[in-house]
Amino acid sequence: MAELTSLAATELVAEYRAGTLSPVEVTEAVLARIDAQEDTLRALYAYDPDAARASARAAERRWHAGEPLGAIDGVPLTLKENIATRGTPVPLGTAATELTPAPEDAPAAARVRECGGVLLAKTTMPDYGMLTSGLSSFHPATRNPWDHARTPGGSSAGAAAAAAAGYGPLHVGTDIGGSIRLPAAWCGLAGFKPSFGRVPVFPPYLGRVAGPMTRTVADAALFMEVLSRPDSRDHLCLPPEEIPWHELALDPAGLRIGVQLDAGVGLAVEPDVRAAVEEAARLFEAAGAHVEPVEPFLTRQMLDGLDRFWRTRFVVDAEELPAPRRERILPYIAEWVAGGEGLSGADVYRGFAQMEAITVAALRASEPFDVVLSPTCPVSAPPFDWASPTNDPARPFEHIGFTVPYNMSGQPAVSVNCGYTREDQPIGLQLSGRRFDDLGVLRAAAAFERLRPAQRAWPD
Repeated sequence: MAELTSLAATELVAEYRAGTLSPVEVTEAVLARIDAQEDTLRALYAYDPDAARASARAAERRWHAGEPLGAIDGVPLTLKENIATRGTPVPLGTAATELTPAPEDAPAAARVRECGGVLLAKTTMPDYGMLTSGLSSFHPATRNPWDHARTPGGSSAGAAAAAAAGYGPLHVGTDIGGSIRLPAAWCGLAGFKPSFGRVPVFPPYLGRVAGPMTRTVADAALFMEVLSRPDSRDHLCLPPEEIPWHELALDPAGLRIGVQLDAGVGLAVEPDVRAAVEEAARLFEAAGAHVEPVEPFLTRQMLDGLDRFWRTRFVVDAEELPAPRRERILPYIAEWVAGGEGLSGADVYRGFAQMEAITVAALRASEPFDVVLSPTCPVSAPPFDWASPTNDPARPFEHIGFTVPYNMSGQPAVSVNCGYTREDQPIGLQLSGRRFDDLGVLRAAAAFERLRPAQRAWPD
C-alpha cells in the first residue's frame, strides 16, 4: 500500500494504460494513507471517500474499455478549498464566511472532472489566503509532514501537507504572493506558479494564479496539460496555446542563469538556505550553464506599498460583513487589516502604484537570463501555530521578497527541493523565467532534478 501512494501520476497513468494497476486499488491505498495521517496533519476539508471510490470505479471501467477521459483519468488528487466545487461551501479558510454551497465548479475543478481525476477532498487554507501558514479560524491548524511541530506554509497549506504525506500525487494550489511556492519549499515539493493567465481562474484577480503542487516536475507538467485548458469565465486569461508539456528534456549547457541571493528587503537568508542555493548554481555551472549574480531589486517602498494596498482591500471586504461574522476573523488577520484603516486615497493609490514598480523591476532584473535562481523563502518553516515567519501582523510580508515580484510581473516560477537544513527541513530553490515561458521554466527545473543529489525519503 505504501508503494502505491509513492507513485507519481505519470507512473500511475502508464500502469493504468498497461493494465497492471487499477484506479480502484490506488485510490483505496491513498484513502488508507489519509486515514492513517489526517488526524495529525489536518490537511483536508470536505473529504469524501465515497465519492472518490465512485470516481475510481468509473475510471477503472473507462481504462478497461480503452477510453480514458484525459491525461489524469483515475489519478487521485485534491483541490485547494478556495477553488469552488459545485455543492460545496467555500469558507476561504475563515469562520467569518457564510457557508453557502457553490453553484458551479471553478475552472480547475471543471477541468479535473472532465479529465477523469479522482477528487479526494478540498485542502485547507488560512483566513482569506493571507498567511504563509495553515493557521485558520475555520480549520484546525495544518501540520508539516516533515516535522509536525512546524507549519507546512501557506496559503496552500493543506495542499502542500497532502502532497508531502502521499495523499495522491496531484494537488492544486493558488498563489498571489508565493502561496504555491512557499509551502512547496517547506514541504520539499515541486510547486509551479504559471504565467499569469495561463491557468484560468474564477473569479480572476490581479496576480492570482492556480497551479500544480506535486512531488516531481513531470507530474506538474502533466497536470498543466489539464489545468491550462481555456475557460471563458476568466477574462484575464491568456489566449489558448498548444504547449508540449510532456517535452521536458533540456541540456543546461549554454543556459544563461542568474543567481539572486538577496531580495533587497525582508528577512535575511539563513546560512543553510544560502549554501543550498549556491550549490544548485554550481551544479548548473558544472553542466555548462553561464551563471551570473543578480543584484537585489525589491525595495522597502515597494513591499510596504503592496502591504498598504492589500490591507485596504481587506478593510473594504471586512466592512461588508455583519459585525458578528467580522468578529470571527483570525485575530492576526484582523489586526493586520486594522493597519489599513484611515489611509488616504493618495496613500492607497501610491501603494497600488508600487505593484507596477515591482513589475518593472522584476522584468528588468531578469531580462538578461533564461532562468533566475533564488531561495524560494529566506528561512525554514516556523512553528505550526505561527501566522508567518515573523508572527507579527505589523511585518507580515518580510519572507516573500523572492516570490511576490513574479506574481506582479506575471512571470512563471517554480520551487523545487535543493537540500535540507541542519534540522532536516527541506529547502526550496526558486527558478523563475521569462514571461510566458512556462515550459522553459519546467524544463530547467526538470534538469535540476537530474543534477541534484538523491533526495531523502518522504515522511512516513
